[in-house]
Amino acid sequence: MDQTPILAASAVILDGQKRILLVQRANPPDKGCWTLPGGRVDPGETLELAAIRETFEETGLVIKIVNELGRLHVPDGKGGIYEIHDFLAEKISGEASAGDDAAAIGWFRNDELSELPLTPDLLHYLNLYGVYP
Repeated sequence: MDQTPILAASAVILDGQKRILLVQRANPPDKGCWTLPGGRVDPGETLELAAIRETFEETGLVIKIVNELGRLHVPDGKGGIYEIHDFLAEKISGEASAGDDAAAIGWFRNDELSELPLTPDLLHYLNLYGVYP
C-alpha cells in the first residue's frame, strides 16, 4: 500500500556575502543538526507560502520566493516520508534570530558547511541546486 507523503517546504537563502542561512534543529528528527529553514505544509497552504511561513517562524525573516530548486524524499523517522520542496528565496526584511523549533541559526560560508553536523544529504542537494560547489 502506497503511503501519502507529508508535504514540507524549505528555503535556501543567501546573503550578500554568499553565505547560506541554516537553522539548528531543536527537535527530532535530526535534533542538533543544521539544515534549511522549513517545515510541514498546513492544510490549504501552498508550498511557497509554507516556506515563507516556516522561515519566518524559525528565523524572524520575511522572505520572497524566487523559484523552486528541487524536491526530495526524506524518512520522518516514524515510518512515513516527507516530500520536501526546496525554494530559492530572498530576504525582504527582518533580523535573523532563532525561534519556533530552531535551537540556533547562523549564516555560513561554503567552506564552513563541511565542518557542521548537517542533516543527511544536505550538501548533496545544495550541490545539485548549484548553491554549494
